[in-house]
Amino acid sequence: MSLARRRHDVSLVADAGASTHPKVAANAHDSPLRLASNECPEPPLPAVLAAARDALTEINRYPDPKNERLREALAARFDVPARCIAIGNGSADILLATGDALLEPGDEYVCAWPTFGLFRELALRTGATARLVPLNPNNEHDLPAMLRAITDRTRLLLVCNPNNPTGTALPVAALVQLLAAVPPEVYILIDEAYIEYSTVDPPDASLALLATRRNLVLLRTFSKVYGLSALRIGYALAGSEAYVQALDRVRQPYFSNAVAQAAALEALKHGDVIARRIGAAIEAREVLTCGLRQLGFAVADSQANFVWFELPGGAEAEQALVRGLAERGVLVRPGSGLGQPGALRVSCGTPVQNTLFLQALSQLH
Repeated sequence: MSLARRRHDVSLVADAGASTHPKVAANAHDSPLRLASNECPEPPLPAVLAAARDALTEINRYPDPKNERLREALAARFDVPARCIAIGNGSADILLATGDALLEPGDEYVCAWPTFGLFRELALRTGATARLVPLNPNNEHDLPAMLRAITDRTRLLLVCNPNNPTGTALPVAALVQLLAAVPPEVYILIDEAYIEYSTVDPPDASLALLATRRNLVLLRTFSKVYGLSALRIGYALAGSEAYVQALDRVRQPYFSNAVAQAAALEALKHGDVIARRIGAAIEAREVLTCGLRQLGFAVADSQANFVWFELPGGAEAEQALVRGLAERGVLVRPGSGLGQPGALRVSCGTPVQNTLFLQALSQLH
């Protein structure tokens, strides 16, 4: 498959998960409770803050355009050649560049729906056609249906695992079967932004797949478990350096700033603290899931740092509930902005935040 530069003048939604919230009331504990964007609720590590501050002393200089130190650190961490690692201004930057590199008008790509909103935006950006495959009744990717959606015009297959917004995850065994069935000329990008929170398989179990398929890309981020959302830095682990070279041809130089690179480098050194934070997020997920089910809601089996649940009253109930929670100082993400009206996505917060959310919800339910 030709990996050529694609350029299109289109409008693109900057934040696929963004939506307008009602006026938010203050509460006594945290004003407001930000449970809408799947951020890490804990503050940055002191060592990471120190590394970022040190990098500020040289902001009169351009950052390393090749991100060499960070790519080498990631190569050592994941046992993937540095030449097969791409860095981006958040993983979304890499996703959009993938569309620019692989897609043009007349092409098709396949993804589930609902899923990460930027997947659908690739069609607007590139002129390609998105073949959206509904999730199955368990809010999971319907892999057989996705395979049936592949045609001779398909250039890219996108899988969000765990899936955003539902949180459901595919086991590696299912991915192995998927890869075996996808034609070799179709690139497969698996967005693993939330993979560290999954207990279906060890988070790094998918890495072995890279050695089996040159057309496979695993997309990850420092925004979630590492708590660097504001710095916008993500990375891709690829089965071939040809993919990385293709991205470099369609992106502007200096797509990753020096402060973000320094913070990410330092964050990789603190695996023990990150592991504790992952454990806390999984515990919070269990608390929220249990609390929501006790209130009678149908909750998806999340493997991410958020939960997804459906509302009996549909879209009208969603609007009322989002408004009522905002009046009580709680921000959540309405399903209408994520591809499924009549549902809510709630991020896992601190124990106090989770308790306050469940209390506010019980008052409205």
